[in-house]
Amino acid sequence: MSGRILSHRLGPLLRTRLLARQLHNAGARTGGLLRADGSAVLRGRSWPLGANAIHNNVPAVRTISFARILPRLALKLARVPAMFGGAMIAGLAYIQYQAAQAGNYAIDFFKRTGDMAGEAASSLFGELQGIVEQTQQGWQNTTEDVELPEWLQKIFRLNEESSRSGGGGGGSSGGGGSPQESRAGMAAVGAATGAAYGYDQSDEDDLRASRERAEDDQMMLLTRKMIEIRNILQTVGQSNTLTLPSIVVIGSQSSGKSSVLEAIVGHEFLPKGSNMVTRRPIELTLVNTPNAQAEYGEFPALGLGKITDFSQIQRTLTDLNLAVPEKDCVSDDPIQLTIYSPNVPDLSLIDLPGYIQVAGRDQPPELKQKISDLCDKYIQSPNVILAISAADVDLANSTALRASRRVDPRGERTIGVVTKMDLVDAERGRSILADKKYPLRLGYVGVVCRVPQTTALFSRGSGNITSAILKNEHAFFSAHPTEFGPHSEVEVGVTTLRKKLMHVLEQTMASSLAGTRDAISQELEEATYEFKVQYNDRPLSAESYLAESLDGFKHSFKAFAEGFGRPQVRDMLKNELDQRVLDILAQRYWNKPVEDLLVPMPEPDPLSDLAKADPESLYWRRKLDASASALTKLGIGRLATTVVATALQNHVDQLVAGSTFAAHPYAQKQILDATNRILNDRFFSTSDQVENCIKPYKFEIELEEPEWAKARENAGRVLRDELRACESALKRVEETVGKRKLKDVMSFIDHVRKGEIVLEGDGSAGAGGFSSALLERGREGVFLRDRSEIIKMRLLAIRSKQCASKKNQMYCPEIFLDAVADKLTATAVLFLNVELLSEFYYNFPRELDGRLGRHLSDAEVERFAREDPRVRKHLDVIRKKELLELALQKIEGIRQLDPRANASNHTLGAGASGRAQEKRSRWNLF
Repeated sequence: MSGRILSHRLGPLLRTRLLARQLHNAGARTGGLLRADGSAVLRGRSWPLGANAIHNNVPAVRTISFARILPRLALKLARVPAMFGGAMIAGLAYIQYQAAQAGNYAIDFFKRTGDMAGEAASSLFGELQGIVEQTQQGWQNTTEDVELPEWLQKIFRLNEESSRSGGGGGGSSGGGGSPQESRAGMAAVGAATGAAYGYDQSDEDDLRASRERAEDDQMMLLTRKMIEIRNILQTVGQSNTLTLPSIVVIGSQSSGKSSVLEAIVGHEFLPKGSNMVTRRPIELTLVNTPNAQAEYGEFPALGLGKITDFSQIQRTLTDLNLAVPEKDCVSDDPIQLTIYSPNVPDLSLIDLPGYIQVAGRDQPPELKQKISDLCDKYIQSPNVILAISAADVDLANSTALRASRRVDPRGERTIGVVTKMDLVDAERGRSILADKKYPLRLGYVGVVCRVPQTTALFSRGSGNITSAILKNEHAFFSAHPTEFGPHSEVEVGVTTLRKKLMHVLEQTMASSLAGTRDAISQELEEATYEFKVQYNDRPLSAESYLAESLDGFKHSFKAFAEGFGRPQVRDMLKNELDQRVLDILAQRYWNKPVEDLLVPMPEPDPLSDLAKADPESLYWRRKLDASASALTKLGIGRLATTVVATALQNHVDQLVAGSTFAAHPYAQKQILDATNRILNDRFFSTSDQVENCIKPYKFEIELEEPEWAKARENAGRVLRDELRACESALKRVEETVGKRKLKDVMSFIDHVRKGEIVLEGDGSAGAGGFSSALLERGREGVFLRDRSEIIKMRLLAIRSKQCASKKNQMYCPEIFLDAVADKLTATAVLFLNVELLSEFYYNFPRELDGRLGRHLSDAEVERFAREDPRVRKHLDVIRKKELLELALQKIEGIRQLDPRANASNHTLGAGASGRAQEKRSRWNLF
């Protein structure tokens, strides 16, 4: 019974011994567990403890309590890549702990059992001691075989020293020690395990990491502010001196230029194709948005808004590039693209068409030179050159490096990027990056920007491919630690390239700020002087200009409305009806029944018999009634409404032509649309109302003596006007043909009409020695002469005593029809004033406010104001002045970010980073 109990108690210890052997054998098969730098070794290849272990040494840690490690265990475990090495160390530590615990239990058990199991306990105790000694010996062998870090060796030495100093005689024989010592050992094991997993860092390392992060954040802030200044100066666009440097990306076709930019951005967004696709410079601005989740792009010049689908950005760039005519192939008109993302640094990049060696069959022969000239335009100082070369191409044949050496022979502002590093062996790749034959002050960076095909398909359009690129790149470089490790003195990786670009761009921009500030100050002085001299310091904005223009137009419209009322409408409508009366008189009384004046005339005109006609004659009475009916059933409602609406529209057009809106097509269209909408809405209802109100006059018309007298006077005036019009027209015909010749032609026509001359045919080919054109002029002259004679006769009739009374209205159709027209006009004006004029005057200003006032967006207001060249120039001067003042203000704000101003807030110590010192010296230019 006691044997089974003892076996049950010692079972875990035996299993622990078996586990120790298995772990030891596993460690032997893997070729070692840990190296001195803290990274695990698996099958001869390093497994780094951090994502950037290829570039950075693993930081040292200090001994901490196991209680401090436990709360952080769950958070750190998921993201530490050294899990395997830490797990093995923890397993070995667990063996030692179980051995010590088992030893303590065995000693207590022997003391309690005493004589009962003395002999068996003694033998088992000896076996137990052997197990513990073997376990400790295996642990020592393991720690000797494994190159433990210095911090871990210190932990075990402290544990051994504490065990020796606190050990007693009774406990030492069993290898167990007191419970306090066991807990101390467990704490040490926990600290070792936590250190292996990277759970904690020392205060010094925390301070160092915090300081580096603060410097990176400060560098990003400075870069962002300087990019903002650069964008402001680009908006001003008045002088080449008002520029800040950008990073210009050059390289031959198929060198991996697009892949490098897409690796920095994290998305495939650049145009791709079998032929030359990039034909215009792409000014790419990257803006880091740390608190945002979404990534999107914007084309500032196109106004397309936020585009979250990067495949759409790619299609837009492709369309903009392919829009360049094939005869030109390339254009220097840049495409501006801004990408906002929490995964990008603040950078300003310019992507250019790739160099070509030989122009294709469908490309112009001068294309090669055009691309070279375009690139030379952008790689001038102070821009930073990012020269892209493929690793499988000798640097001596790199077109990008040759171009950069022409403008930057000392290599002071050129960064060499070697792509496709995985296509050459590691030794050759390292020699390329460490090249001394083509030295660059900013050095070379090797990258592998190839994206796994599965990742590219999965991430196309929306997913970020940065992690996939970094993982693929890291797998390649970590496989060659000797050539590309932290001690290889070469720079590799997209992450390294990002940091270098940020650092170089910030340094270059900062060195240009002093000269840029002086140039801005000079430009600002000139803009201020121009603003004072040409515009007398008069402030102006698009909103104020629109408001002033709208107020001035409404004031003019109000003056027009006050001067255009019922009297004006009545005169206008009466004049229109007077012309209709003349048409009816000519049709029913004056004109000859045969239109062709070369045909012999019929019986004499009966109008000459009107004065002697019988008062009971049905012929003349019916002719008068038919004439009055033709006037009343003319459609007075539609006619009157059309006349007034046309008059209103013409007056509004005149107001627009005399206002500031004359130079604004958009405003003219809006005013015209507002006028048409109101008039169309009121047209049918007004015409119906007018037509209904004049309906009684269609059946019976009664006139008073005063109305007859008034009509008599007005009819005489109308006939005199018509007579003057006829005489003027006849005089113009005489001036055209000649008075004598016209007289001969008219005489010939009169003889034909009287039958004295007989024509063969209709005279269309000419007759009597006169051409057909001359005969046509003669007909016109005869018509005007006859009309004048008839009007003169009718004027004499109106002045006669016979037409003095309304009782003789049959003899005087001109007076009667004029009286009817006057009644129709007076009745129609009442409803036109209420139904059309009043409504138009009330609604038109409000319609203008809706179309040209509060409902316009800022962009529409700005576009409206800039339609006038004079206003556009005024606004440009003001905007230039404001932008230059803003740029100066931002430059002064950058001075506040000088690290010296914040030196009191940081304990930099003697080991301050070289980058911070360089930053401080760089900002001394202020």
